[in-house]
Amino acid sequence: MSIETWLAFFVACWLISLSPGAGAVASMASGMNYGFARGYWNALGLQLALVLQIVIVAAGVGALLATSALAFALIKWFGVLYLLYLAIRQWRAPAQTMTLEHRPIGRPLSLVLRGFVINFSNPKAIIFILAVLPQFLDPGRPMLMQYLIMAVTMVAVDLVVMAGYTGLAAKALRLLNSPQQQRLLNRSFGVMFGVAAGLLATVRRV
Repeated sequence: MSIETWLAFFVACWLISLSPGAGAVASMASGMNYGFARGYWNALGLQLALVLQIVIVAAGVGALLATSALAFALIKWFGVLYLLYLAIRQWRAPAQTMTLEHRPIGRPLSLVLRGFVINFSNPKAIIFILAVLPQFLDPGRPMLMQYLIMAVTMVAVDLVVMAGYTGLAAKALRLLNSPQQQRLLNRSFGVMFGVAAGLLATVRRV
């Protein structure tokens, strides 16, 4: 992969990561609920799913999933149901005064798993990777090394972007002075998860 191709891919990664989606909503919700240090574990789960999706595409399985209506539907509707579950859970979260000393701790493994499921249960992501990555591949060079460079680049960029989403939401903890404000924020994130579920439900196989 030439430096020019890599730079073009690097720019594309920023545009992809900055576009709002379920991962961004999950990162903001985690930062709001648990603060940056704990909430950022969610981003690790998102990246584990991204790496697995790239491996699937590189192995050629992505093409099979892209053409299998059943596999696409199963993954998609699992993702829709999971996002709806998160929406209901966030909406019904108890209101309490959120301060830096009294916020929930959050278990890292649970947050990693949540991020993984959110990212991996979006079949459109695999198809998107299947459509985008080959455009930057040089057939005359080793494929494995090129996929490795792309994976590292995508993960590094997404970690930075999700750190921004998580950190900005964590900063908002300082603005929460009452249970009423916390209830409003919980329901706002509940609505965002619901919207993400609705958008995923409209996705169709190309």
